[in-house]
Amino acid sequence: MSTVRRRRRYSAAIAAAVLVAGGGAFAIGSVAAGPDANAAPPGDRDVTAVLFEWRFDSVARECTDRLGPAGYGYVQVSPPQEHIQGEAWWTSYQPVSYQIAGRLGNRAQFKAMIDACHAAGVRVVADSVINHMSAHGSGTGTGGTAFTKYTYPGTYQDRDFHTCRTKIDDYTDRGDVQDCELENLADLHTGTDYVRGRIAAYLDDLASLGVDGYRIDAAKHMAAADLAAIKAKTRNPGAYWKQEAILGAGEAVSPTEYLGTGDVQEFRYARDLKRVFQNENLAYLKNFGEGWGYLTSGRSAVFVDNHDTERVGDTLNYKNGADYTLANVFMLAWPYGSPDVNSGYEWTNKDAGPPHGGTVGACWADGWKCQHAWPQIENMVAFRNAAGDTAVTNWWDNGGDQIAFGRGDRAYVAINHESAALTRTFQTALPAGTYCDVQHGERTAGGGCTGTTYTVDAAGRFTATVPGQDAIALYR
Repeated sequence: MSTVRRRRRYSAAIAAAVLVAGGGAFAIGSVAAGPDANAAPPGDRDVTAVLFEWRFDSVARECTDRLGPAGYGYVQVSPPQEHIQGEAWWTSYQPVSYQIAGRLGNRAQFKAMIDACHAAGVRVVADSVINHMSAHGSGTGTGGTAFTKYTYPGTYQDRDFHTCRTKIDDYTDRGDVQDCELENLADLHTGTDYVRGRIAAYLDDLASLGVDGYRIDAAKHMAAADLAAIKAKTRNPGAYWKQEAILGAGEAVSPTEYLGTGDVQEFRYARDLKRVFQNENLAYLKNFGEGWGYLTSGRSAVFVDNHDTERVGDTLNYKNGADYTLANVFMLAWPYGSPDVNSGYEWTNKDAGPPHGGTVGACWADGWKCQHAWPQIENMVAFRNAAGDTAVTNWWDNGGDQIAFGRGDRAYVAINHESAALTRTFQTALPAGTYCDVQHGERTAGGGCTGTTYTVDAAGRFTATVPGQDAIALYR
């Protein structure tokens, strides 16, 4: 991560917590589960719901009740390994062992979740913390492991950590970034065969329970060659990896170094979306993606916000109203990268952990925001699945904040990010027929719609009024 964000991620409160001792227009085609996970999300279900700090039993229910039926291809769960005790969310990112015994659930619950998600047609990605262990202090982990910094019985001892025992402060120095300590977190010597083997064994253990892929936390702080060597030691070196490696101006480590081991999270995408939606014109998005100098689309994981960026202001977040909702609509409609939909909880204290220890009784209750289930966002998942790999067609903009575009002859979206309503006849490549606007209704069995419908004529045209700060989305 960037210097600033990484410093903020583990706030000043860390010191206290670490020391705690404890065919037709309406036809909806079936979507196959697809092949085993590869280096990138396969097939036409590439959207991931990131259920941040949800307990595993809550994730299992959500896979069954919502994610599978909505067409989500993946669910990403927070780190499952034993970690330091404390209520802050970032305690999950300070491991003390590799047993599955964190606050979100035990091994049996983790396995039951994976089975339930697979039964619903949803693959599971585990957020994997393998760069470091805990910060300073000692205590007992969430699974009962007694530890001190650099000594984790049965897992690591002092010799398994880099000899640089000071905090990173120079991101233009590769050695500092990858050998020293990220906010005082004990930095694993991933260049050694033992550490590589131990990490590979942990990832294999997750895979043995059915995990389909991994989000590699703090990848930038490990040499790309080390990660390649770790992946080569796993039983399935072709498994899906999504790596956190942020581009920083003038920094020594580049995200492109990590394309050899899997996808890379493209943080510029989210940061630029914030700037465009809040200060510039949506018309500028006509060539968004590789045309802006980003990583190759097929190797990029993208998002509007994540658990880090939403808290430090790098990106939009749920507090940004229509800016946030419409940015998610655009992301899911636009053919660049594999999208993550962040779904967390309300916060005023940026360190605050999940409500009720991660138990989600119901969406939109007890502070759970459930962005993945907002109709304007959730319904765009099926839109994206229907659009598949089709190119952008029939782009239109007013030079400002009103845009519209199609995805081949399969889908069409119009976004009005201005205050005044937009009324016009839109040109599409859609076949003639009646289409359900999934921004204002739900498609139902038998070709029905619970909301507004539009008729596309034989020339591919339809006329509509898009209210201010709103959108229309059609697909076949």
